[in-house]
Amino acid sequence: MAKKQVYAALEIADREVRLVVLEVFDSRNNILRVEKVPCAGIDKTTIVNESSVVKAIQQAIRQAETALGYRIERVLLAIPGSDVIRSAQKIHITIEDGTKNIRLFHIQQGLAKAMQKKADEDHELININKITYVVNDIPTERIPVGMEAESFEMEVDLLYVDKARLYAFARAVEQSNLEIIDVCLDVYAQARESAALGLSAERPIILLNLDDDHTSLVLAMQEKIMTAAEIDKGLRYFTSDLQTKFRLSDDISYRLLTNLFSSKEEDNKDVIIYIESQDGHNVEVTQSDLARLVLPKIREWIMDINEACAGIVKDGKARYMITGKGSNLVILEEMTGAFNAPASVYQVTAIGARDGAYTAGLGMSYVWQDMNRIKKDDKISVSRNELEESIETISRITRDEEGGFTQKLKRVILSNNS
Repeated sequence: MAKKQVYAALEIADREVRLVVLEVFDSRNNILRVEKVPCAGIDKTTIVNESSVVKAIQQAIRQAETALGYRIERVLLAIPGSDVIRSAQKIHITIEDGTKNIRLFHIQQGLAKAMQKKADEDHELININKITYVVNDIPTERIPVGMEAESFEMEVDLLYVDKARLYAFARAVEQSNLEIIDVCLDVYAQARESAALGLSAERPIILLNLDDDHTSLVLAMQEKIMTAAEIDKGLRYFTSDLQTKFRLSDDISYRLLTNLFSSKEEDNKDVIIYIESQDGHNVEVTQSDLARLVLPKIREWIMDINEACAGIVKDGKARYMITGKGSNLVILEEMTGAFNAPASVYQVTAIGARDGAYTAGLGMSYVWQDMNRIKKDDKISVSRNELEESIETISRITRDEEGGFTQKLKRVILSNNS
C-alpha cells in the first residue's frame, strides 16, 4: 500500500512567512493546513532581521503543529528568484554492463555529473530547470528507464541563484530548528503550479509575481525559466497614497484593495465603505476615494511592466500571467486590457488554499515530486511514526463514533417498527 507523504512548504515573503502543509497520496495533493505570520524581518527579497524571521517561522510551524497534532521537522524552502542565471549541460552516459537497458541509476549518475557544474563564485545551483533525454537519436522528456540502448544523452538545463541570499534564507530556517528537504526558486514553483511552464511550450509566458513590496518578472519559454528580474513596486505602492491620506494600516489597505471592483472612476460612488476611529474622530473612506487614490498607481505599475517587457512582446506571441498575492485583486481582471500583450490572472483552485499568496508553496510540492522520481528520497516533513499514530487515532475515533451511532440508529429504527 502506498504511504501518505506529508510536505511542509515554507516561503519567507514580503512582510510575512507563509506555510503550506499538504498530503500527497495516490498522486493527489490534499491541503492539510496553511499559515501566514506577519514578519518585518525581510525587505523585498533580503533578510534584514534574522531573529524576526526565525520567530515568525517558529510561530507558523507551531500553529500548524497544534492544528495537525504532529511535529514538523523538515521543510521545502522557497528562495526569491530575483537574480537567476542558467547553464545547459550535455551528459553522455554509456551502458557499460552489457545489458543495453537503461536503469534508474544511469539517470541518477548523469544528473549527478551535470549538477557538478558551477556557474560562478556568486551563484549556487538551486533547480533542475528541464531535462531532455536523447535515446537512439530520439529526444524525450520522459524518464527512459527500461528503454534499450548502448548509450544515451541527457541535456540538463540548470538554474542558479545568488549564493548569499540562498545561504541567508537557509540559515534562518536552520536557526528555527528545522531541516531543509530541498530548496526551490519561488518563481519556478509558481510557474509549475500555474501551468505557465507547460503553456510556454507554445508561446513565451511572462509570469508576474505581484507581492507587497516588489514584483518578480519571469520569462518562461520552451517549458524552461529563461530569465528573471524584479521591479520595486508592489501592493503597498498601489495603496501608498491611500495610506498617506487616511493613515491606514497595511492590513486594512490590502483589504480595501481587494474590494475595489471597478476600473472606471465614474462607477465608484461616493458611498462610505470603511470607517475607523483615529485620535477621537472617525476616518471615512468612500468608494470614490479608493478608486481615485489607487487606480492611477495600478496603471503606473502596468506601464512599468509594459516598458520592461516591450522587447519580448513585440512579435505578438508572448502572454502575461499575474500570480502571487496580487492575483487576489478582482480589479486586475478588469485591467488586463491595459497590458501591451494578452494578460490573465491566475486563480488558485486548491481547496484549503484558495489564495494567490500560496502559489509558490503549492508549486514547491510538485517540483519536489517531479525531481524525486529520479532522486528517490524518502524524506517527508514529519515523523512517520507520529503521522501513522495520528492517522490511526483518527481512524479509530471515526470507526468508534460511526459504529456507536449506527448501532443507536438501528436500535431506534427496530424499536419503532416493533
